[in-house]
Amino acid sequence: MNTCIHKALLNNVLMTGCLILLCLRIQGQAAESSSGRVSLLFIGDIMGHDTQIWSAEDRQTRTYNYDDVFEHVKPVISGADIAIANLEVTLAGPPYKGYPQFSSPAALAAACRDAGIDCLVTANNHSADRGAKGIRATIFRLDSLGIPHTGTFIDIASREKQQPLMIERNGISVALLNYTYGTNGLPVPSPQVVNMLNRERVAEDISGAKGLNPDIIVLFLHWGTEYDTIPSQQQQEMAEYFLSIGAGLVIGSHPHVIQKMAWYNDGSAFPGRAVVYSLGNFVSNQRKPGTDGGAMARIVLEKKDGAVKVADAGYILTWVYTPVVGYRLKFYILPCSEFSRKPEFFTKKEDYSQMMRFITTSGRLLTRENLNFKEYSGKGSE
Repeated sequence: MNTCIHKALLNNVLMTGCLILLCLRIQGQAAESSSGRVSLLFIGDIMGHDTQIWSAEDRQTRTYNYDDVFEHVKPVISGADIAIANLEVTLAGPPYKGYPQFSSPAALAAACRDAGIDCLVTANNHSADRGAKGIRATIFRLDSLGIPHTGTFIDIASREKQQPLMIERNGISVALLNYTYGTNGLPVPSPQVVNMLNRERVAEDISGAKGLNPDIIVLFLHWGTEYDTIPSQQQQEMAEYFLSIGAGLVIGSHPHVIQKMAWYNDGSAFPGRAVVYSLGNFVSNQRKPGTDGGAMARIVLEKKDGAVKVADAGYILTWVYTPVVGYRLKFYILPCSEFSRKPEFFTKKEDYSQMMRFITTSGRLLTRENLNFKEYSGKGSE
């Protein structure tokens, strides 16, 4: 081969190789600096009072169905990448009963799953309502339904193996931990475990979760004072402490009413982190002002250059509509922003007025108390 031609071919090969390496390097740099986003939806107390159980029962077949409870809010739930809710009943089997020691049909959890709820937290003050059997049955039934859960465990070995609950979407990993302030004075029979809200315990678990290298650690806490719309000093001190030792989000339930939400921006003590003190009731038969609805917190996480922080945060008000249908009280969870524009949907003007009072009162509270949390309409638009 002519020497000049050989050299020219060699130079072309070398240049082509360099271009390929350069392209690979650029692609690698782009991958390293790429960003990912995931939307989290946190949902408050899912309860099961006697009237709710009777409403879901088919009198002839003695079966239960709760699907229509969630039909109006299902598009909002399924619009999130990850939806997490507090299951404040046991699934202990019959006799099914509401307050004070709850046991609901497993159909309630199945309806949650079918509505788009991805996982349930089970550590709350009603976890031990049906003793050891209730704790075990709840776990087994959630497992059989394919619903991830955390907060209560068969034994310590299961707790150590299954905690934290790891969830991953869109390249972002979430470590979920769940605790309750207590179990209404009822003992938790050994070897079953209900996670108790203890600073040292939670700090130890946060440290353990860090060893799994999650992008963010989320605490779902059952805490606070029932029916008080202002977080207690203890709640606020705990939230700040847990954020300071590594929690990225602190989400609260139990008061059965809404409490304030705070998203800390850059320049604050906890940049890119957030606290929701109480989500209120998602569904229940409580009808006193403030307890007849709640808020779903929608938090968007963004991963950029390997770091994850809150990129957007807001809430969606929901209200429980309880009309009489076919001589039976029914339960429907309504997204308030949508149904505030549909007065013709309600069979009674009083029902629409009650929902509007909830919207007005909740809006005033959150406008006054919230930090950087805005109200969302539907799936996440303002």
